[in-house]
Amino acid sequence: MSPRPLGWIVAATVFALDQLTKWVITGPLRLPYIDQVEVLPIFRLIWVANHGVSMGFLTANSDMQRWVLALVTAGIALFVAFWMWRERRTWDVVALGCVLGGALGNILDRVRLGYVTDFLNLHFGAWSPFLVFNVADAAISIGVALLVLRAVLTRDVPAPAEESK
Repeated sequence: MSPRPLGWIVAATVFALDQLTKWVITGPLRLPYIDQVEVLPIFRLIWVANHGVSMGFLTANSDMQRWVLALVTAGIALFVAFWMWRERRTWDVVALGCVLGGALGNILDRVRLGYVTDFLNLHFGAWSPFLVFNVADAAISIGVALLVLRAVLTRDVPAPAEESK
């Protein structure tokens, strides 16, 4: 049985959770209008409009750059969807579903708003080892980590060679 449906379910779930949390943050919590919300001594909610990609790199300073970033990330998402469609390993399909769902969530933000809504901040006192991120970013990071771990820790057994006569 193909694991493809599982990948699409994971992608849809990540996408829905990402969009739901962004709506709660910007709507009912009104986080863009308040400074921050300290949730735990090491975790706070703080709203950031991220005009760049991956940790704020490649900032889009114009509408053209914004649309180029949206198109490039959409191209990457298409590549991931194609890979997921061809993949036979269940855990790789789950990992690719995480990456695809996260990418689609951030693409929708960029197209709809012109930036990606980030709001999660892990910190230790004044030291914040990670930039502010969102559910989509976390899912992409987890998916990539799972793919890398699987690639490093396991080896595919090559098919037996046919004996020549």
